Amino acid sequence: MLRKSFRKFFLKRFEYSEAGQDIFALNLIGKNGTYLEVGGFKPKLDSNTYILESQNNWKGITIEFKKELQPLWISCKERKNKIYFEDALKFNYKIALQENNLPLHLNYLSCDIDPRDKTFEALKKILKEGLSFDFISFEHDDYTSDVSYHKLASEYLIPKGYKIAVNNIYPKNKKNKIFETWFVNSKINFEPIEFSEWKNNNL
Repeated sequence: MLRKSFRKFFLKRFEYSEAGQDIFALNLIGKNGTYLEVGGFKPKLDSNTYILESQNNWKGITIEFKKELQPLWISCKERKNKIYFEDALKFNYKIALQENNLPLHLNYLSCDIDPRDKTFEALKKILKEGLSFDFISFEHDDYTSDVSYHKLASEYLIPKGYKIAVNNIYPKNKKNKIFETWFVNSKINFEPIEFSEWKNNNL
């Protein structure tokens, strides 16, 4: 159940994240968390980290490939955490975290670059560099193909100490577009739940 203070605050702000990833992160961690955002896109629209940084004092870094989006990030004065306009598959995450005084264990990983096979490659690269997380939102876009990257990500993450927390996630009210899975560290006491139920309870 979402903490009442966060639920009241976010009811009118669901437009920032695609499916309430920021709300889930706040419910799990609270204020003053840490994040790694791989695939930032725009600083506000559909951002999984905008509210975390701008309203809840989260620290973190963002990696975004499209340099043409740089002016949007510069003009968004609320976004003060570092953003790197680089290739997520060639990026040195460990060094970047050290440069920004961030730990190798972070509260939240938002993993979403296009196409989805690259998202999976980025996920594997990040974990191979020794990073770990409390919460991972992994965008698999399974509605676009018969090949299940949800299955591939699950088979990769579960042996590494993660478990599925929220399944069959869709953006806003587009129930036919199952696009993401949320994982949590297996050390966290969290019972798996379908997104539709979680959404009804929290959004």
